Amino acid sequence: MVIESPERTAETAGGADHDRTIERYREYVTTSFVAALEPVAVAKAEGATVWDQDGTEYVDCFAGIAVVNAGHRHPKVIAAAKAQMDEVVHAATYIYHVPVVGELGERLAGIAPGRLRKTFFGNSGAEGIETAMRLAKAYTGRREFITLTHSFHGRTAGTLSITGNKARKTRGGPYLPGIAFAPAPYVYRNPFGTDDPEEVAERCAAMVEWAIDYQSSGDVAAFIAEPVMGEGGILVPPASYFQRVKEILDRHGILFIADEVQSGFGRTGKTFAVEHYGVEPDIMVLAKGIADGFPLSATIAPPEIADSLKPGEHLSTFGGNPVSCAAGLANIAVMQEERLPEEAARKGERAMARLRAMAERHPLIGEVRGLGLMIGVELVKDRGTKKPAAKEAAAVRRLAREAGVLIGVGGQGGNVVRIQPPLVIGDGALERALDVVEEALGALS
Repeated sequence: MVIESPERTAETAGGADHDRTIERYREYVTTSFVAALEPVAVAKAEGATVWDQDGTEYVDCFAGIAVVNAGHRHPKVIAAAKAQMDEVVHAATYIYHVPVVGELGERLAGIAPGRLRKTFFGNSGAEGIETAMRLAKAYTGRREFITLTHSFHGRTAGTLSITGNKARKTRGGPYLPGIAFAPAPYVYRNPFGTDDPEEVAERCAAMVEWAIDYQSSGDVAAFIAEPVMGEGGILVPPASYFQRVKEILDRHGILFIADEVQSGFGRTGKTFAVEHYGVEPDIMVLAKGIADGFPLSATIAPPEIADSLKPGEHLSTFGGNPVSCAAGLANIAVMQEERLPEEAARKGERAMARLRAMAERHPLIGEVRGLGLMIGVELVKDRGTKKPAAKEAAAVRRLAREAGVLIGVGGQGGNVVRIQPPLVIGDGALERALDVVEEALGALS
């Protein structure tokens, strides 16, 4: 297979529209918040495929940053949203909304782990995390938080304060006080000089207690972590890490907030990624994959925690929008009917096996890691020094896009290729995407 750039010229049908879309976007829409936008003007999307205005077809292996887990425009989700639009689009937070809002809350209580039962609906992951922080403070009467290096929890002042990813925090401070950081359980780049995952788990968990004892004033409300760290580079903690941490938190009376914004709704091979670790969070935050592309977030907690805020202390104008909730209900039904978590586990296992075989042929690959279809391929200039290969990762993304495959790049060093397609992606499309990734690695070698 030879990588060739798909044809795209102004003479191609839709080419002029493509170019005008990009010109208008650059002139009137703020794009400085991202390093670069892909030169793709999406006109249509379906399943795991998107089409440019010029007709170019792409295999989508990033899913809108792990959002359209059930695929672009799943017909059952679209039908549910359209039906709701014919009834009511928005009412208000001071009256009872249409049945779908309560129905979605009940449905989430049925699939969430443990005693998680009552939901506050917002619009985005950051809003959901802010809500979790407010709940933790209100319930415990405490004001401090423990979080992890390499983490990412949103782009508001509060969520950036608990974000450990340096690249995401640049020029945003000063941040909130009362935040302590423990090292992420990043086995490949841990600060302890060991390759043993269980030693990393033990020592990183011990550092959570160290942060409580020596970086806080003894006023810690909650510990917050992503069960699989997305923006940090698809970091999968060792199996025992969260059990060790939860024991520490329970001794100190500290809540555990699980940030499932990116890892939830089947992406890792289970409904929620925290289920891989055998622990129950006290608060869980959901967004991205919750409604297959419609804006919605959910912060779910046991009743005694969920009801700890007083009237007027927190609210969301558009949170729990009926159209988004209708889409969320349909999305959960699709996830269960089509066994999307199981499909993600099966496809992810095959994809990672192939990527690990690639690592034997391509020295650029330092490590392949992931759960389900949340996969990271860390590129390094030298396996001995593990120096991040950020330019090479960007080149792999560019070459893949030129060959008709959309992938992501992340990690604190910008050197992790991210493969996070819709969970409905066909086996053939996924194999084609992996072919393209290997060809790109070969071209760089």
